[in-house]
Amino acid sequence: MELPPISLISFGYWDHDFLKNLVKNVSHELNIEISIREGHLDVSDFYDANRRQYNANDMLRQIETYFSTNQTKTLGLFNIDLFIPIFTYIFGQAYLGGRSGIVSVFRLSNERYGMEADDKLFMERSTKEVVHELGHMLGLIHCYDTDCVMHSGSYVEDIDQKSSSLCMECRAKLVS
Repeated sequence: MELPPISLISFGYWDHDFLKNLVKNVSHELNIEISIREGHLDVSDFYDANRRQYNANDMLRQIETYFSTNQTKTLGLFNIDLFIPIFTYIFGQAYLGGRSGIVSVFRLSNERYGMEADDKLFMERSTKEVVHELGHMLGLIHCYDTDCVMHSGSYVEDIDQKSSSLCMECRAKLVS
């Protein structure tokens, strides 16, 4: 099966090298074409003052409605704190087998946890989360293999423990 092209839409201000390296890493892992474009979205519409976070369900619907096309898979990249009602926070969300997803790097930096900055680790975490959500968009569900990038993770430590690669079983599902 030939994988569809991916459009990564950056929302907010990003270092050019960060985006370039993120796309290079994800493209290499999935062997897929990824283009970068810039998007503008008033995220204040999704802010929940009680939680002091942004509603990922509503944001994902907005990406689906206004930024997605039938020709590509579209992933929005943010740096804001996301939640869905059943979780305290999430790193990303996507429609299973769908054309849209979102990832936020808000909780992926060491500084968020009072530790020294580590740009390499931040890039690894970001890559894993983008690959994970794209995996869902390409039809993959959570994997039981704890080393697989499709393994579910609730904490940043969970992300650190898995690889950025698909296990053999998930890779086989992706290409069949």
